[in-house]
Amino acid sequence: MRILTKGTYYGKQNSEISFNGVLLSRYDYTAERTDWHYHENPYFMYVLEGDMKDCNKRVKTLCPSGSLMFNNWQEPHFGSKHSSNASGFHLEFEKNWLHKHGISLEVWEGSQLIHNPKLHFLFAEIYREFILSDTFSDVSVELLLVQVCDALSDVKQMEALKHPDWVRHLKELLHYDGTPLSLEYLSKELNVHPVHISRAAPKYLSMSLGKYIRQQKLKKAIPLLLNTSNSLTEITYEAGFSDQSHFNRVFKSHFDMNPSHYRKKIIKNS
Repeated sequence: MRILTKGTYYGKQNSEISFNGVLLSRYDYTAERTDWHYHENPYFMYVLEGDMKDCNKRVKTLCPSGSLMFNNWQEPHFGSKHSSNASGFHLEFEKNWLHKHGISLEVWEGSQLIHNPKLHFLFAEIYREFILSDTFSDVSVELLLVQVCDALSDVKQMEALKHPDWVRHLKELLHYDGTPLSLEYLSKELNVHPVHISRAAPKYLSMSLGKYIRQQKLKKAIPLLLNTSNSLTEITYEAGFSDQSHFNRVFKSHFDMNPSHYRKKIIKNS
């Protein structure tokens, strides 16, 4: 089985930045299917465009645009493309970077699709720094990487909690249900009293239910913004916001700029 060394991926490389044991790269995925392989270092793949599938010996995971997939260095896998065009942003760590920052290797065990919106927002910020690539980008990215590791550790701790059965179903609804979400709708689908959902959700989501839903919508909006063929109006409704004013307000609260400004910064420097 092939072992891919640092900075080696299947596809066509568009750009790459490496510093202090961390490598950032963007690739166009050209092969319909790769060979079985594993990587020398752990890495994240953020799907910028298209539909991908990541397959290991345990599970096959669909990764549409906007997906964030973590692949452990010990996990043999292969990838397949399910759209005419597909591209992704990679964030790869050398193990000595983790040791240097006192980060336990146990945090990185097992490959998985990352749903937590906080990690998605951190990757959006890292990708923006990767595109801008100015004098301050190295230190900005390194600070963001430490936050990524902390957030991933928090996710692991939350997953270790014993969850009631309805919580798993709740997360599926929040991640995949395209229906406009409300407490009443969730209560009916879960057969759980709305007051209990509202009170218990922060324990299992690490934030209020309303904040999590808003962040899920933003998570969906980010890859849509990277595609200039999508108008802001189209993105507003596809991401599940009631109107563009609401979208602008929520987006600015997380990124300190409105969606159009964010898009201009990314597109101008890509």
